[in-house]
Amino acid sequence: MTGYAIISLGGKQYRVQEGERLLVDRLKMDEGKTLEPRVLLVGGNGAPDLAPSATVTARIVGHELGDKIRIGKYKKRTGYKRHNGHRSRLTRIEIESIGGKSKAAVAKPKAEKAEEKPAAKVETAATGIDVSSMTIAAISEAAAGWSKSEVEAALAAEQSGKARKGAIAALESAREEKS
Repeated sequence: MTGYAIISLGGKQYRVQEGERLLVDRLKMDEGKTLEPRVLLVGGNGAPDLAPSATVTARIVGHELGDKIRIGKYKKRTGYKRHNGHRSRLTRIEIESIGGKSKAAVAKPKAEKAEEKPAAKVETAATGIDVSSMTIAAISEAAAGWSKSEVEAALAAEQSGKARKGAIAALESAREEKS
């Protein structure tokens, strides 16, 4: 993908193209390292994309000092004069590529996580108990009125889901009382 991109780096926004070098505020990375700043917009090939799935890769060329800025203070008729100044610490970066990630690769890990969560709810669907939405105190109170099979199903669901130590301990003690 060619064209341009608008990136956010150090709280400022920059319009960049491939091969371009620019000065940004000092970054805490060594020379030669690469970084991927946050991409806000990608354009140049048709309509601009406001929700881009593209990545911009930049390489740190070097660290530099900016131009000296002089500051002078003066008050008339008092003899008050003060001079001060500073040089900003900057980093020169080079934009290596503006490329895209496939949306399927980004969405695939989310789909795997979505498959895991319903499995825990299927185990509790037979009993009608949703342990994942209950607090530990509510589980320990409600477990007194459950049958042994309901307690075991809730324990299995808790172990495959969040696996909260307090909830597992409450369900195991309720299972021992039912024995």
